[in-house]
Order: sequence, then structure tokens, then C-alpha cells
Amino acid sequence: MNSPMEQLSEEHQALVASVRDFANQVVAPVATMHDRDQSFPYDVVRQMASLGLFGLPFPEESGGMGGDYLSLCLAIEELARVDQSVAITLEAGVGLGSMPIFRSGTDAQKEQFLGPLVSGEALGAFGLTEPDAGSDASRLRTTARLAGDEWVINGAKAFITNSGTAITSLVTVACVTGERTDGGKEISTIIVPSGTQGFTVDPPYSKVGWHASDTHPLTFNNVRVPAENLLGERGRGYANFLRTLDEGRVAISALAVGAAQGCVDEAVRYAKERTAFGKSIGGHQSIAFMIAEMEARTHVARLAYYHAAFLIEAGKDFKTEASIAKLVSSEAAMDNARAATQIFGGYGFMNEYPVARHYRDSKILEIGEGTSEVQKILIARSLGLDPE
Repeated sequence: MNSPMEQLSEEHQALVASVRDFANQVVAPVATMHDRDQSFPYDVVRQMASLGLFGLPFPEESGGMGGDYLSLCLAIEELARVDQSVAITLEAGVGLGSMPIFRSGTDAQKEQFLGPLVSGEALGAFGLTEPDAGSDASRLRTTARLAGDEWVINGAKAFITNSGTAITSLVTVACVTGERTDGGKEISTIIVPSGTQGFTVDPPYSKVGWHASDTHPLTFNNVRVPAENLLGERGRGYANFLRTLDEGRVAISALAVGAAQGCVDEAVRYAKERTAFGKSIGGHQSIAFMIAEMEARTHVARLAYYHAAFLIEAGKDFKTEASIAKLVSSEAAMDNARAATQIFGGYGFMNEYPVARHYRDSKILEIGEGTSEVQKILIARSLGLDPE
């Protein structure tokens, strides 16, 4: 079958081959161990940094690799084939850690914070979600008030990726900084360096999946940072972050496609090796058709995120396409994980097999970066509908 990857540029194809080799040789051999121990893969991340993966979409003058957003997505897809935790570490490190500062930061902020993030020496996080506020930003309760030349921050954040590692250098926090003229909440974003007094990284969550990904709740108790740590224009914090959210949906779609493809690869291998009733199980129509459906889902999902990424690079609107890609790819990942587990039978229920890890890991893809229901609302609105 002709692969969409064959239509990529030589540079993109070379990147895919390089990251796939890295994923197979470096990430895959330790993935089960880190999943079992729920340990952050520092050595893997260090080697990812040495490959320049954290700098893929940034220009060389910012310390990056001079690539594009599709390059980042391709790398994420290849990593997610073998370990979604590693893939989300890269996706969040770039999309939520570095990108907001690159897009909205002042020259001084970039000089102070951006370099180590782009090089992968440090990780950044973004604090948007709260215990009672996710997609509905109007429910944000974390506040920041100006006191002289400092912001004083109080509140809590939930489910924040890359927020508590030993190399996390900062969290950019969405805060209510006042009231708009229409009576709504004025939302701004403020950079809070790790170790700031009053900023507490609470114990990690006990999660169903993504065990090697770092995820914590955060508490801010009279946290004081300089007024110049305001990221972007005051009151434009959420609006400025919307593009990051849209781009993040494309990157998460790439991650989901990688997970879906990983399940296809494992199912094909197992179906050729496992025998039942005198022949390989792949020779039975029920199994062969199941795998065929898995491949079809993966193919369509990959085309969807490629299309959205191409629109990003062309400077065209991509919001709806990002939602479509996120919706179809996350469902493909979950459906493929379920099918692969069924094909493996009892072995699919054993944690040492990659399909079991994909089964546990993939559910969050239908929730994070906007639930499937949110994506359907956005797609419906693009068609002139107004679902409640």
C-alpha cells in the first residue's frame, strides 16, 4: 500500500526514519520498565534533547532545528508507536512549555527562559486546568493581583504535565487578573519559575495510563513573581493560548495516530506468529478483517492530521481541521487498542505486552486537549450549527 509518508519531503522522511530508529532502539526497550515503576525516563529525555527533538519547530536563531510543525508531529507519532508517555513528554514540553513563550514572550523573557526549553535541558509546563475548570475558562479561580512590582498568585491547578520533574524550570499559569468591561473574567498568563516560594508541586497522580509521564496538581499560596513575568498582553492570556490549544490538538492527533499504528504493528506480528486450528490466526477472516479495519482507521486519521499540519504551515485557518483530526485519531487509537487486546486474547490483558499499555494509555486521548464532545461542538459550530 502506498503510504502518505511517501509524499513527504526528503527531509521529513529522513526525520521519520531517524526517530523511528531511536524509538525502536532506545525508547521501546525501557518502556515496560518505566511503565511498571511509574518512573520518569530521564535518560530517554536526555537523548531526545541531544537529537534536537525539543527544538524541532523553532528557528535556528532561537536555538532550534529550523523545522516546521509537521516535523514535530512526525516525531511525536514515531515515539507514540512504542511509548505514549515519552511522546506526550515531547508534545507538552514543546507545545505547552516552549511555544507560549516563543510566541508571546518579550525579548527579555525569551533570553531568560526559552533557551533551555528549546534545547531540552529543561522542561516547561502550562497551568490551565483546575479542579473545577477544564474547557470552560470562565470557571478559572486562580487569581493574580499586582502588588507593587510583583504579581501575587493564589489558587490551584490540576493534571499538569511535566510540572514536577527534576528538570522542570517553569510553569506558565493562567490566572484571573481582573474583570473585563463586559463583566467577564480578565485572564492573563504569568511565568512562575520552579522553586518559587509558595509554589507547591503536589504528589503525582495515580493514573490509569501514561505512567512514565509526569503529572501533578499544583498549589499557589501567595506566590510572588516579578511583574515582568506577565506573558503577553494583560487580559489576552486565554485568547493568545487558543492557537496553542488548536496546534496542540494536531500534535495530540499525531500521538494518537502513532498509538493506533503501534497497535496495528503488534497485531500483525502476533497474528502471523500465533496459530489456532491449524494455521496462523491471521489466516482466519475474523482476525484479518479486524486488523484491516485497524489499518483503515489509522490511515484516515494520519491523513487528517497531515492536512491540519499542512494548513498550519500554509498560514491558513486550521481550527476545524484540528478538531476533526483530534476526534478521529483519538477514537482510532482507542478502537485499535481495544481490537489489538482482543486479538492477543489473554496475553493482551498482561501488562508486559505493549497492546495492554496502549489500551490503558489511549483513553486519555479522547479526554485531553479537549474531549471528543468538545471537538464535536466545535465541528458543528463550523457548519453553522449551535449545539447546546
